[in-house]
Amino acid sequence: MNILVTGGAGFIGSHIVDAYIKEGHKVIIVDNLSTGYKNNINQKAIFYKLDIRDKDLEKIFKKHKIEVINHHAAQVDLRVSISNPENDANININGSIILFGLAVKYKIKKIIFASTGGAIYGEQDYFPADEKHITNPLSPYGIAKLTVEKYLVFFHRHYGIEYVCLRYGNIYGPRQLPKGQAGVIAVFCNQINKGFQPVINGKGTNTRDFVFVEDVADANLKALKFKKTATVNIATGKETTVNSIFRYINSYYGNMFSEKHGKEIRGEQKRSVLENKLAKKLLNWTPKYSLKEGIEKTCRYFAEKSASINTERR
Repeated sequence: MNILVTGGAGFIGSHIVDAYIKEGHKVIIVDNLSTGYKNNINQKAIFYKLDIRDKDLEKIFKKHKIEVINHHAAQVDLRVSISNPENDANININGSIILFGLAVKYKIKKIIFASTGGAIYGEQDYFPADEKHITNPLSPYGIAKLTVEKYLVFFHRHYGIEYVCLRYGNIYGPRQLPKGQAGVIAVFCNQINKGFQPVINGKGTNTRDFVFVEDVADANLKALKFKKTATVNIATGKETTVNSIFRYINSYYGNMFSEKHGKEIRGEQKRSVLENKLAKKLLNWTPKYSLKEGIEKTCRYFAEKSASINTERR
């Protein structure tokens, strides 16, 4: 199958590309490398350095007989969306509409979309949140993701395009950029590996539903095989505090540091945990990695990356 993966050089997208290629699919990547890296790109993939809003995007549709679009290209930083909502909407909403319009023109019948759970549901009324939970996004990023979901409903009803919206929990793992609110595991792994004291925002009692990236790639494989339209949470159903994350990582490195707390970041969501029963029912997906296993693999990645850089400098 010929699959277009937007954002395929990024943290999540590159793992999905690897999974698709391992299954024998032909993958075409479109990525402007704003947050992705060439080193992440599978050598068997066809790569175009291009923004999804670029007029040349249509040339790729003309050249390749694309059967499925896996849409992961996005402005992904929640805090950046707050400081510059116009830019966030331009990339995440307008860029998606351009892509979906080309899907109609070139008769593509399936789109897999990377949505978000925590940012769409906002402060939850109940825990864990299922897909019927009221959507109350508190950031332009969450608003944009929900808007794109609504556009997919429109394109399905009017043009028959099937879609699967995957509402992710907080994804972590190898290749994640060690920065931003969503990247706390990568941030702590990177800092402790380099011998720096991590600082926990506020009391550290905020919770998230942390999902290992290889489990997310598996969900995208299952979505590819799913023959209907669906919107599902991709999460563990387990709630973990930032303090617990620090302790897991610190323990891996031999408890090098004591807990240090800094100022609380205003506007951060207090609790987030998502139910995954629908993903199990419809996609036959369930996470395979425990948090401990995923953190260990992530820490090893940053340790190996650091060792590689040090070797190159000698």
